[in-house]
Amino acid sequence: MKHTFTRIIILLMVNLSLGFPQENKSIRPADENYKNGNGFETNQNRLPQLLRDVKVLLSDALIADVMEDSLEVVYNLNSIFDLLTEADQYGDMNDEDREEFDRFEDGLINLYTHSFNTIDKIDGVITAEHLRMDITSITEPLEVQMGATKFTVVDDRDGHIPLVRNKKVDQLIKYFQTKGRRQFEIWLDRLDVYGPMINQIIHECNLPPELVYLAMIESGFNPKAYSKAAANGMWQFIYSTGKLYGLERNWYVDERRDPEKATRAACAYLTDLYDEFDNWYLALAAYNAGEGRVRRGTRIHQTSDFWQLHSLPRETRNYIPYFLAATIIAENQEKYGFYKKEKKKPAFGYDIVQIEKSADLMVLARSAETTYKKLRNLNSELRQSATPTKGYALKIPKGKKDIFMANYNALPENERFAPQFVSHKVRNGES
Repeated sequence: MKHTFTRIIILLMVNLSLGFPQENKSIRPADENYKNGNGFETNQNRLPQLLRDVKVLLSDALIADVMEDSLEVVYNLNSIFDLLTEADQYGDMNDEDREEFDRFEDGLINLYTHSFNTIDKIDGVITAEHLRMDITSITEPLEVQMGATKFTVVDDRDGHIPLVRNKKVDQLIKYFQTKGRRQFEIWLDRLDVYGPMINQIIHECNLPPELVYLAMIESGFNPKAYSKAAANGMWQFIYSTGKLYGLERNWYVDERRDPEKATRAACAYLTDLYDEFDNWYLALAAYNAGEGRVRRGTRIHQTSDFWQLHSLPRETRNYIPYFLAATIIAENQEKYGFYKKEKKKPAFGYDIVQIEKSADLMVLARSAETTYKKLRNLNSELRQSATPTKGYALKIPKGKKDIFMANYNALPENERFAPQFVSHKVRNGES
């Protein structure tokens, strides 16, 4: 009874903080025939219901935080961010819907940042974007005249992104050495995990090796990173761009959160951007702000010199110095006071086993003699606690394939595979 009362109070507090969703707004379906992963048609405005669902999950997360149940907190927060990334799948929002959604999201992120005590938010799913926004608020505007900026060339080898230092880059280097230090250390730890895989793909695509640090500033190498723009994954693809570059999203998977597939998609996208602008600073600016804004900037200022495109959004004007600062430090860590740990985290690696039908991840984890959490982390693109119905290439810890096959095949079929459900929309005249 006490728990129920607490839940009601917290839910009321959440509603007061975030506002109550309106019922009378409309979303224009992007495609009348579109269906979501559950098989239900998206021909109605589901935004109010989504926001209500998020508020219930948030109240549960806050209760779990009071109860110091960090696993329950993380579960509910992950469910919230999964729901928010679906918003762009509902169709085009009108101005009122977009205003309400943005206000709601701002309130949610404020609660996430200031109201939870049992989780380490510095390692959370929205930290990398928050750090960029923090830097945008504290850095000075770029100098108006190119002549006012003095550059020191750090590296300008062929086949590499030119590394230079100026006042703004030095300011951001100092930021990472002080206020942003702990976060940057976490990113360097993850570089040990994901760097080898990313570097290999970048090399295969004949791209500059410095691009590995783009994933660092976009997401902190977090495969489940989420941003206000509904971008998702290590490379922060929005749904439409991810789809354009072959990243699937359905009821079971969101391939923007697959580190390897997203890296290959990012390399293809970056190749296209460089082919268009023939300049890596402009290509990276377009990755952040979109090709259209960079094209307009070069037309307005009649130059392809990034440092003179003062009409670009402030975040984008800071984006290249931010990237340069992170890259310069990461390439020479000890010089800037970051020392490698004696024991590195193992590099991202796995074995693959083919699962014929939908299977419960808990059963699969036991079969691989690993934890549910480790299995979820290896298969970060999975959105449900089961694999897809049409089969799935499951990643398991390296060296576990034989023991997995022995354990899994020893199970009766009704334990190996999850129950199958078929969704059906009831039509007029049916009962």
